[in-house]
Amino acid sequence: MKAEAHIDFIVVGAGVAGMRAAIEAASFGRVLCLAKRELTESNTRYAQGGIAAALSDEDEIGLHLQDTLNAGDGLCNPDAARILVEEGPPRIEELIQWGTEFDRHGTKLVFAREGAHSRNRVLHAHGDSTGQEIGRALYHRAAAIKNITFREFEFTTDLLIEDGRVTGISVLDGAGNARHIYARAVLLATGGLGQVYANTTNPAVATGDGVAMAWRAGAEISDMEFVQFHPTALYLPGAPRFLLSEALRGDGAYLRNSDLVRFMPKYHEMAELAPRDVVARAIAHELEVCPLKDPVVYLDLTHLDGERMKKHFPRIYSTCMQYNIDFTAELVPIRPAAHYAMGGVRTDLYGRTNLAGLYAAGEVASTGVHGANRLASNSLLEGLVYGARAAQTMAAEVPEAAHHANAVPAATACNGGKPVAEPEIEAAVEKTRELLWRDAGIVRDGKRLRGVISELQTMSASLPPSQTRHSWIARNVIQTGLLIARSALAREESRGAHYRTDYPVHNDAKFLKHSIVTGDKIRFA
Repeated sequence: MKAEAHIDFIVVGAGVAGMRAAIEAASFGRVLCLAKRELTESNTRYAQGGIAAALSDEDEIGLHLQDTLNAGDGLCNPDAARILVEEGPPRIEELIQWGTEFDRHGTKLVFAREGAHSRNRVLHAHGDSTGQEIGRALYHRAAAIKNITFREFEFTTDLLIEDGRVTGISVLDGAGNARHIYARAVLLATGGLGQVYANTTNPAVATGDGVAMAWRAGAEISDMEFVQFHPTALYLPGAPRFLLSEALRGDGAYLRNSDLVRFMPKYHEMAELAPRDVVARAIAHELEVCPLKDPVVYLDLTHLDGERMKKHFPRIYSTCMQYNIDFTAELVPIRPAAHYAMGGVRTDLYGRTNLAGLYAAGEVASTGVHGANRLASNSLLEGLVYGARAAQTMAAEVPEAAHHANAVPAATACNGGKPVAEPEIEAAVEKTRELLWRDAGIVRDGKRLRGVISELQTMSASLPPSQTRHSWIARNVIQTGLLIARSALAREESRGAHYRTDYPVHNDAKFLKHSIVTGDKIRFA
């Protein structure tokens, strides 16, 4: 296999965490930042809701911390959350200096409120295009740094291991050519895993690649049972599951069932602004009792100032209009969709994993900052704060590179089985996504989880040698799905985004801990 000339640091992923990490690492050496598709195609681009930080005169860092801990349902790492809220404001100020155009009223920043926040602290950019604007500003900054090289359509398939240390990556380029790239260290910033579910707000690239390749290499994977389902995604035949920002409910939108009755006040005192897991489960219950053949609930903005809502949410308005829905005059049909993974590759507060030479930041990482349920608009902030921290640590502690003639891809031992045609690979992915949605989604139980695990294990054992992008993605989707299902089965309680009908309450005595998977073993610590 062709090997590439050595560079200092590899950043896999070009969303907010990857871009911010690349900028930081460039002060210490040459950085190669790889994108699976276009540089702009990541969860960052689709983040509408905003970015939270205690910057207003009416807010305090301590209040942001408490809201984060409350949303995490007892499982946040308090130190990780404290770092997030304390280092968040200077990172936001940094973004402003780099040209990020947050919404303002005159010269003052405008702060909005979203679910489970006790203060107005969420910044938006161009209404509902916050992630896209932050990504633009970060790329503009990074592109001016000569030490950073960007490459698009480079699919990272696996980590290279030598003497127990991660020394590089294996990649497939856009033409399907494979090669190795060596570096002093690798930072995973591959984003989310929503595409392991049949209904998701995530883009097509979010197939759990970073988690899967880290697990194959022997990294610890933590809290995979905690997958956040966004309560409000557009639900229409033939339409994508387009995210309808929580900021709509923050501005006063209601949720109504099929009888057009506003239902959230009976589920939670905060009604539509309850934590996301509460709202998603409430909707799931309303869908169960809905008499319609294709049940939906509705997001109602018709009582609000239509012109103001169109101005504040231009992207959402234009998308709804593409499907002939004018949200100023009509109810919008919605259902929940897989949105965000609280778990991922286990790291410390500096982005270190248990594997020397491997770091992780952003949604692919599990620092414990979000606990069992992420507070709205903390995800972009996490990417900024922990992307910078991981890069600083990586640059400070990794040795100069050595010759890597003995480096081996972590997945070598995983390849097996007979060749399978591409349509069969696609069918395996679709089956996995349907299984996860049906039996390891918003509501779970032990019997169904055991069934998911059995089916996915059978599918995994029959996978062909991974040579094409499709076959690698199939492997990653199935392995990520297994990690979710195994972790969900092991946690015999309900907490945050993880809800078991057979264990419907907390069990603090046994499970006020984080799940940790290494290979085929799972423990709580």
